[in-house]
Amino acid sequence: MLYQIFETQRSIMEPFSDLAQAAAKLFSNPLNPMSQTPMAQRTSAGYALMHRLGKDYEKPEFGIRTVKVNRVDVAIHERIEINKPFCELRRFKRFSDDAATLTQLKAQPAVLIVAPLSGHYATLLRDTVKTMLQDHKVYITDWKNARLVPLSDGEFHLDDYINYVQEFIRHLQSIYGNCHIVSVCQPTVPVMAAVSLMASRGEKTPLTMTMMGGPIDARKSPTSVNNLATNKSFEWFENNVIYRVPANFPGAGRRVYPGFLQYTGFVAMNPDRHATSHYDYFKDLIKGDDASTEAHRKFYDEYNAVLDMDADYYLETIATVFQDFKLVNGTWDVKGVDGKVERVRPQDIKGTALMTVEGELDDISGSGQTRAAQDLCSGVPASERQHLEVPGAGHYGIFSGRRWRDIVYPELVKFISSHARQTAVKTAAVTASPAPVAPEALAQADTPPLAVAQASAPTNVGASNATPVSPAKPAAKSTAKPAAPKATVVKAKPAVTPSAPSVASKPAAKASAKTAAKSPAKSASAPLSKTSGKSAASTSVKTTWVDPSSKA
Repeated sequence: MLYQIFETQRSIMEPFSDLAQAAAKLFSNPLNPMSQTPMAQRTSAGYALMHRLGKDYEKPEFGIRTVKVNRVDVAIHERIEINKPFCELRRFKRFSDDAATLTQLKAQPAVLIVAPLSGHYATLLRDTVKTMLQDHKVYITDWKNARLVPLSDGEFHLDDYINYVQEFIRHLQSIYGNCHIVSVCQPTVPVMAAVSLMASRGEKTPLTMTMMGGPIDARKSPTSVNNLATNKSFEWFENNVIYRVPANFPGAGRRVYPGFLQYTGFVAMNPDRHATSHYDYFKDLIKGDDASTEAHRKFYDEYNAVLDMDADYYLETIATVFQDFKLVNGTWDVKGVDGKVERVRPQDIKGTALMTVEGELDDISGSGQTRAAQDLCSGVPASERQHLEVPGAGHYGIFSGRRWRDIVYPELVKFISSHARQTAVKTAAVTASPAPVAPEALAQADTPPLAVAQASAPTNVGASNATPVSPAKPAAKSTAKPAAPKATVVKAKPAVTPSAPSVASKPAAKASAKTAAKSPAKSASAPLSKTSGKSAASTSVKTTWVDPSSKA
């Protein structure tokens, strides 16, 4: 009944919200004599705030039209690559008429970003996508609102989520030979399961796996989100937060965890902060501060747009991740599309480099929860495992905003590009040199033939600070030093200023694509120095190369 009551209330409020919006415009229109009265500005601001508090927030668009690559504007075409009942694999295809830029774009690695299915839409990662498009071919999982999925499309379980991820990985591998995968928050656990199952079967796994702010081991530094899941029983969640979709939606009758309940939980975590934000919006409207009011609208247009989750998926996530801790306990069994049940074994992952990222002030995934992946992936050599802690960053700060662009992304792009170079080196011996491509044939930047994609050395941003995993053996006369067996701790202190451009947006080298193709194995390797202690500066970065012999 709660879902029906909420929908009834929303339907009643909708015309009043529209009326408030009209009144706000009426009192702010300079051609209207009423706008010149003493209280007109405050009246208009009050109506505008009332409109935003009462309106219905629908799924926003990514709205990424262009990105700059080496100061050249590259057009972005957004399209659906694979359409599943509960998810769309969305691709951001890049186009340019600049031949040199296209040559560079074609050699860049493909990245699958797995967006969270935890209440918000994938557009919450808009900043993540836009930044990564500078140096990568980008795909993202765009999860659908369960209330819009008809019952005829069947149920959706956590196992289905994992099977989706595996299918998307194979799709990218079929196009580019291999790919990299980045998971943000909730999907770190199913992504770990997907890659583990592929490794156990002997399938090709992604070159790198980056996990950002996720509950790999929710027992560490538990937050209010973790406490709720552990303090309430499975039956409590099933009886109190699961409702059926009302009749006015395509998914009528489907059991879901409604988005409005999830949103209520988000707001309840920081009610004072949200109240202050709306009051500041009211004052900015009175002052005529257009920049601040527009920033408020953009944030809450995204934050207030929520989706419903299928009940089976939601309940299984609660039990698996937050109550039984099946991943870290080694007791997680997953059913594949063929009906076969397999055990998740992260220790079987060997050919995939691992990077974990945590925010110091993360109030959703506490400190150490994501880093736990380092211990689980014991089959990955220490030289291929990296941990990054971002001082002063909250949950959203590690994938959106200034700290993401200036601290996290430069480290991420170096991590991915170093392993992409290794692939180019290893495949050089078995791949013929590509014939020169005429500029007029370079219209599509993200669809290289497989041979061209593998033989071309990526000209990514920044020099790698990672040592190659193993000596390369190409036909070309190039050598690579094996990774050092021991790990070290590195602290970097990038300059972080609000007005400074992103480090990742600057080209790392002025060498031509031709030169890069001749010597793909030569990647800069910055010496690592041992440091101790923790800097008090909010701009410092702690990067840890984890030694399997010592568990931090």
